[in-house]
Amino acid sequence: MTFLITFIILSIVNVVFSTVRSITTIKSSKTIASLISGGYFAFYNIMLIYTVANFPMWEKCLITFICNVVGVWIVKFIEERMTKDKLWKVEASILNGYNEDVIIMLTKAEIPFNYIEGIGKYTIFNVFCSTQEQSTAVKEILKAYRAKYFVSESKTL
Repeated sequence: MTFLITFIILSIVNVVFSTVRSITTIKSSKTIASLISGGYFAFYNIMLIYTVANFPMWEKCLITFICNVVGVWIVKFIEERMTKDKLWKVEASILNGYNEDVIIMLTKAEIPFNYIEGIGKYTIFNVFCSTQEQSTAVKEILKAYRAKYFVSESKTL
């Protein structure tokens, strides 16, 4: 029983470590990514010993499945909480007849924007969202007027 509990704990640590390794490989510097990766694969040797242990395969699979679901969920939850809001620029083309409605809605929602009229039958809106709530509101406004849009994220210089 002690062996089984140890396997469960190591499996959760393995999943968390593996998920953190994946995230840092993409989002971190070369040094941090390589250190985390090295640490993960060193730890993985311990997991290999426990994985080949003599207990039923179905138990190993069930434990691995549950630990992956729980571990990845925990890491993603923490990542979402740690993520800072960034400035997003939404560039949208709205048919000219809807300009005033969109201006009123964006102004009422206190979302900064500017616009250029007279681009053919469209007005181009540049909308700046600094929170997730603003992004959601803009998405709903643009959806209501069947706008075509694209979004770009601010980058640190």
